[in-house]
Amino acid sequence: MDARLQEIIDKINHKLASHTYGNQPTELYEPIRYILTLGGKRLRPLLTVLAYQMYQGDDTCDDIIVPAMAVEVFHNFTLMHDDIMDEAPLRRGKPTVHEKWNSNIAILSGDVMMVQAYDLLLGVPAKRLPEVMRAFNRCAAEVCEGQQWDMNFERRDVVTVEEYIDMIRQKTAVLLGFSLQLGGVLAGASPEDYQHLYNFGVNIGISFQLKDDLLDVYADQAKFGKQVGGDIIANKKTFLLIRALENASPQQRAALDDWLNRITFEKEVKVEAVRKIYDELNIKGLTQEKMTDYFNTGMQHLQQVGVDDSRKEMLRHFAEELMARDK
Repeated sequence: MDARLQEIIDKINHKLASHTYGNQPTELYEPIRYILTLGGKRLRPLLTVLAYQMYQGDDTCDDIIVPAMAVEVFHNFTLMHDDIMDEAPLRRGKPTVHEKWNSNIAILSGDVMMVQAYDLLLGVPAKRLPEVMRAFNRCAAEVCEGQQWDMNFERRDVVTVEEYIDMIRQKTAVLLGFSLQLGGVLAGASPEDYQHLYNFGVNIGISFQLKDDLLDVYADQAKFGKQVGGDIIANKKTFLLIRALENASPQQRAALDDWLNRITFEKEVKVEAVRKIYDELNIKGLTQEKMTDYFNTGMQHLQQVGVDDSRKEMLRHFAEELMARDK
């Protein structure tokens, strides 16, 4: 990773680790410190800082880092609650909060994280506060809507590609868009500019989630930090499964339906069998093609932001790194 990007991430991590979220009862606050020190890419607060620095200069990280922290705290709140709903055992290779403590503690700790996110945003300049809060509330509601659609899809036999893309736009991508919008608004960007930044983030975010879907099936387990094939095991209706169901031959469809309907199975056997069908249908290639379409649309929005191209280079480079990752 670029040394400047790593320096910003190190500052974000230091602030997240040193911030006081609360002390008592210990069971309420220790899970917050735990999840925020598990690691992670910190891409959302990093995007806020990079958007801000496009207008205010490279030495202004300290000016924007607290609002950027709010985005990361909110993101981890959603992860804590999502892990409960998904019954996920691991997060970044470590036990999830509800596994390490219990679901009730994870719910309450997550609630406090949401409150803390608001508290961190209250420090923005007064003239920007209403706009920031409205945008944050709109984003937060969409993230919850996306999670509900994701759960609804688990009970539906048929989900279209368009429905799935809109779900991941809400659940994942709008927070990347808000992260960039926040940096632009606080830096004094024009409404046209921070709308392009938002659209850049949303399109990159959709591409980012499609990459995650792909890695869930094809990543190296030693690098991934989560169980490879977890989406297949859970019958999650990802882009890969939806396209496979659409394109399958009668024989392939019968095999997929069989695996989707089995109650007992060996996890590794199921993952290997479904992955084999994906390979036969070139689902990996179709997913990469869709990723590229959204990535290119995002880059077109970045190109329209009204600053010199040299000021966009860090965002452009970071987005390219996201798409090239293997974990």
